[in-house]
Amino acid sequence: MASTFSNLGLILMATGEDSGTWGYKTNVNIQRIDFAMDGIAELTITGSTTLAFSTNSDTTTYTQEAGRAGILVLSGTPGAIPTITVPNIEKQYLVNNTMSTSATFTAGTGASTVTVGAGAKTIIYVDGSDEVIEGISATNPGGSDTQVQFNSSGSFGGSANLTWDGSNIQIGAQGDLRLADGDSSNYIAIQAPTTVGSNVTLTLPDTAGSADQALVTNGSGVLSWSTISGGAAWQAVKTTGFTAVAGEGYFCNTTGGAFTVTLPTTATIGDFISFIDYAGTFDTNNLTIGRNGHNIQGSAADLTVATERAGFTLVYVDSTQGWLLQNN
Repeated sequence: MASTFSNLGLILMATGEDSGTWGYKTNVNIQRIDFAMDGIAELTITGSTTLAFSTNSDTTTYTQEAGRAGILVLSGTPGAIPTITVPNIEKQYLVNNTMSTSATFTAGTGASTVTVGAGAKTIIYVDGSDEVIEGISATNPGGSDTQVQFNSSGSFGGSANLTWDGSNIQIGAQGDLRLADGDSSNYIAIQAPTTVGSNVTLTLPDTAGSADQALVTNGSGVLSWSTISGGAAWQAVKTTGFTAVAGEGYFCNTTGGAFTVTLPTTATIGDFISFIDYAGTFDTNNLTIGRNGHNIQGSAADLTVATERAGFTLVYVDSTQGWLLQNN
C-alpha cells in the first residue's frame, strides 16, 4: 500500500513500506512538524505571492517551505497592497507585518480574506474550507505608548476612578492631579475638596498675565488676571495727555495747560487708577478723564476735575456703573 499524507503534508507510511528509508522519511516528518510549530519564514514581499507548500511530497530529503512555517515575517516595499495566498489546510500563522503597507491573506481563488495592517502582529488561521480568519490581534488598540488607553466601559487602566465620557476626563474619589518635578521625585497636586455642593468649572484666562498679578474670579468661575498690591504703582510726573493703565498712580501737572487722561480700553472688576494734582493747578487748567467707552459714575460722559490739589482713585465695577470714585 502506498503512503498517504496528513493535513500538514506529513508522510503517513503504510505498514511494511519504505524499508531502508523509513528513518529518512521520519526525520523529514519531524522537521516539517518543527517548522510548522515554530519555524520562521522571513519573506521579502515585492507583490502578490503564493507560499510554497507540498501536500503530497513523499521524499527522504527535507525542504523548507514558507507555507508550512509557524511564523511569517513580512518585509519589503510592494507599493500596492499584496495578496498572500496560504495553503488551504487547517493551519495557523503568527504574522508579523513589518511593511509600511497592509497585506491581504487568502486561501485561494474565491476564498475569504483577512487584512493584516502595516506594522501589525496578528494570529490568523485557515479552517481548511477556503476561510482565512483573524485570531488574536497584537496591534495597539487605538493609541501609542505616549497615550493613556481605556477599556470599552470608558475606564482608564481598568480603574473606575479615572473615566472618560468622550469629552471629559474625571478623577474620582478626591484623587489628585499630580504634576511631577524634573526627576519625578516629588510632585505638586491639585485636589477637589471633600464635599462640593454643585459642580464648579474654573475657566482660565487666555494670557499669561503680568508680573505681580493674581487670578481673580468674576463670581461665575471665569478667572482673569488682576494686580493685587498694597496700592498703586506710582509713575513719573505727567504733563501731557496719555492712556492710563490699571493698577498705576499718576501725578498730573497741568501747569502748562489742561490735558486729557484716557482710561484703558478694557477693564475688569477691581481695576483701579489713582490721580493727584501735582502742582495744584486743576482749578485753572482742568484735568479731563476720557471715559474711552466706559461709564464713569454711571454716566456716559468724561469726567472733568477742577478742584485744586484733588487726589482720587477710580475703581471699575461693571458695564452699568463703569468707573466709580473711591475717594476725592
